[in-house]
Amino acid sequence: MALLPFHQAEGLEAGCDEAGRGCLAGPVFAAAVVLPKDFHHPLLNDSKLLTEHQRDLLREVVEKESLAWAVSEVSAEEIDRINILKSSLLAMHRALDLLATRPQFILVDGNKFHPYPATPHLCVVKGDSKYASIAAASILAKTHRDEAMLRLHGEHPQYHWQKNKGYPTAIHREAIRQHGISPWHRRSFQLLPANEQLELF
Repeated sequence: MALLPFHQAEGLEAGCDEAGRGCLAGPVFAAAVVLPKDFHHPLLNDSKLLTEHQRDLLREVVEKESLAWAVSEVSAEEIDRINILKSSLLAMHRALDLLATRPQFILVDGNKFHPYPATPHLCVVKGDSKYASIAAASILAKTHRDEAMLRLHGEHPQYHWQKNKGYPTAIHREAIRQHGISPWHRRSFQLLPANEQLELF
């Protein structure tokens, strides 16, 4: 199904999405993207449905052709302090704050959002597979977060973040068993199965 180019014909719309919500380590990222009303790219889709090469290609296109874009993050420490849902919404607000062009309407992936000052919004479940601007935001959030996790992998190669990007894979959990946690792990998350004890220093 083709992505919808916009929700409202008038005014600028920003699509928002996050990446890394379900990870055990690393920040959660969010992006906000304002696309031209006539923007179209045949590959554009939910980032989870694309290959890494396709996402990287689309990132270049979106960053070049969008009217405005921004990416922001909320750290693992902040996630532990305020919880992952609030952190995801905070990352979206931070991305919106960074936009060079103010949108008149916000399209948000998912079913939760804290109202952004003086700007109406619409939450769209699976919006990254329905609206072009949300799909574009999903690609920027995902690619920028993957890039950050590759940098962190250089500091902590034992967790294999270059492959799992912080998600709860068997290899990632085995590394936590063997090496304990890093400063980038989310201590409020269940890092190992409930029947296994983990020392948190």
